[in-house]
Amino acid sequence: MDSGGVERSRIEGYLPKKWFRARLELGLARVAFMHKQWASAERIYADVAEDYANTTVAPEAIYWRGVSHYKSTNDHTVLGEVAKELGEKYPGNEWTLKSLPWAH
Repeated sequence: MDSGGVERSRIEGYLPKKWFRARLELGLARVAFMHKQWASAERIYADVAEDYANTTVAPEAIYWRGVSHYKSTNDHTVLGEVAKELGEKYPGNEWTLKSLPWAH
């Protein structure tokens, strides 16, 4: 929940401690994103992608890191780079597929 009490992310069921932490940090990034704090969201998403590269949240963090950067700069070229990065690191992942329209 954000400071206004709006649910921004939901975790259901058990997760190992590291994966739970990754999901919590992803939720913080989502709160920043929804409050249009693009730079903060981008930084948190980047940290999640790096710190939890071996979890299922990393591709999602990379995707939203790119969207956050785009929202703050209007530089659409970053989206193509995100699609390439996801394709190389996480081929076939749901977030890689979502980035396909950005691929060159």
